[in-house]
Amino acid sequence: MLLRFCLLALMAALPLAAQIKVGIIGLDTSHVIAFTKILNDPKNPNHVPGAKVVAAYPGGSQDIASSRDRLEGYTNQLRDEFGVEIVNDIPTLCSKVDAILLESVDGRKHLEQVKPVFEAGKRVFIDKPLAASLKDVYEISKLGKQHGVPWWSSSSLRYSPAAAKAGAVKGLTGAITWGPAPIEATHELDLSWYGIHPVELLFSVMGPGVKTVTRTYTDGADAIIGEWADGRIGIVRTIREGKKTYGVTAFGADEVMTSSEAGAQYSRMLGDVVQFFKDGKPPVDEAETIEIFEFMDAALRSKKAGGKPVKMP
Repeated sequence: MLLRFCLLALMAALPLAAQIKVGIIGLDTSHVIAFTKILNDPKNPNHVPGAKVVAAYPGGSQDIASSRDRLEGYTNQLRDEFGVEIVNDIPTLCSKVDAILLESVDGRKHLEQVKPVFEAGKRVFIDKPLAASLKDVYEISKLGKQHGVPWWSSSSLRYSPAAAKAGAVKGLTGAITWGPAPIEATHELDLSWYGIHPVELLFSVMGPGVKTVTRTYTDGADAIIGEWADGRIGIVRTIREGKKTYGVTAFGADEVMTSSEAGAQYSRMLGDVVQFFKDGKPPVDEAETIEIFEFMDAALRSKKAGGKPVKMP
């Protein structure tokens, strides 16, 4: 057992070949088509070289309409348009590839689906949401350490021009981010389904260090206030009614900057994914990723407490 662990840890630490063979888990999101186009087509203006999607496991969740209704179409497109091999289980997938994109739209599935990936010693990018509960986030972190396999997770909004502009504001005293946050009833952590985007945008600007969280909830919107340990204030304003856009306002020593250039930046993110597959160094610190989910969990506890401030773990 010890020898097997050492071998898997060594595999995870070694640099991969120049052309990385990538496998996808979960074919129920538009990301699988968008990402494959960027990685596999050299003529794509947003092409990211160095990796190619060669095999995939469909997965899917029958109790989520957006998964159930899209699974067959994306699976067929991936096979017929891109020549990707479709396999029946995750261990088989891992035997055919160097690294994994875990793309299942259902965050509840991620813990169970990543277990055989860790056991196979494959580096893995786990698309949003990392999990549907804070408990699963902790377990994924624990298993990654046990197997010695690096992983990371991110929303593509971290790579948006809005995040870069806000992060460049000098003497940052706080920020407000906004974005859609429809709620999926199957997900215990209600903000994880889609609210993860404006939450991650806030953390990409502010960094970690939240002390307390207060959430005001209505059917149409949330206002989630985080107080950082250094006294800065960060706010997430979610949108469930009205016009749905993403954006950020950053408050600095000498300026207040607002940008709505916060759309998906897949190619920039995939550049970091491919580099991670090569060197095993996650570009987003694991502790920050975990804190993002602790923030959303604290926001849920504040909601259940009628909007009272809640301390972070």
